[in-house]
Amino acid sequence: MNSLLMDGATGTNLFDMGLVSGDAPELWNADFPERVLELNSGFVEAGSDVILTNTFGCNAMRLKLHGSEDRVSELNEKAAEIGRSAAEQTDRDVFVAGSIGPLGELIEPVGTLEQDVATQAFTDQALALERGGCDLLWIETISSREELIAAVTGAAETKLPFATCGSFDTNGRTMMGISPAEFVEICLEMDVQPFAIGSNCGVGPAQTVAATLEMSNAYPNMFHYIAKANCGIPVWEGTQIRYTATPEQMYDYAQIARSTGATIIGGCCGTKYDHVRKMRTSLDQYKPMRKPTMADIEEKLGEVFDTTPVKTTRKRSSRRRSR
Repeated sequence: MNSLLMDGATGTNLFDMGLVSGDAPELWNADFPERVLELNSGFVEAGSDVILTNTFGCNAMRLKLHGSEDRVSELNEKAAEIGRSAAEQTDRDVFVAGSIGPLGELIEPVGTLEQDVATQAFTDQALALERGGCDLLWIETISSREELIAAVTGAAETKLPFATCGSFDTNGRTMMGISPAEFVEICLEMDVQPFAIGSNCGVGPAQTVAATLEMSNAYPNMFHYIAKANCGIPVWEGTQIRYTATPEQMYDYAQIARSTGATIIGGCCGTKYDHVRKMRTSLDQYKPMRKPTMADIEEKLGEVFDTTPVKTTRKRSSRRRSR
């Protein structure tokens, strides 16, 4: 495989389309399917080879916060069908990936959620995404060993290939202390393994690319590697978040991500259609270059371990973490 271009943000773009802070984006699969289709279709038009379903938090634990824990099958199936409709609007191959995010609760022994309950939640979501017509499953923004194992075990109950991504947003590790190389090691220990592994979300492009570089250096050529970075650093402007990267900067990000060995590249929070178009151009124009060092990454994309988002003095909103 040469390279595949992923899409951009889901949650942060839906806010621009009218989603209210604190509401569940996943409910829009039933309430406003035309807006979700517009988002998916926009990324297809911008050049994405793979689009994610609007299901990041579409598991029983997160939906329970909105009184919708009994709608896991309905909402995941609808999201997959919407993604399928968007993918079929073009003559080229576009793959629909079922987004599976964290459960929002800590699993034993760190937390109180039982491992088998967590596994069942992931299984229910994965099977619904398969029924809805997804081509693959996309496990993302994972931070703990226990949750990664539960998510992979759930995905393995389907017949679909799956990818796994961690969020390395705490000085090069996940918030539960897992390094990028350790993330790969956990996957290697399991009976069923992903076809691709990488980094998503986090802080900004520099951190995501650095994580992907660590993976590909530690385990070269063992997996397809992924980089799906936030669109720059999040900046609070009043109660709103703005992401700082320009389309031109995301062009540079795609180039250097590809040179780390990543073959699946896209954007996460804050990434809009214009950014994706520029990344499409970047990958189309990519010529093989030497693998970058950390110094190269910092020169092009900024400091790797500067992980504190810029804030203003005004009150921040209570927006939940969302792609």
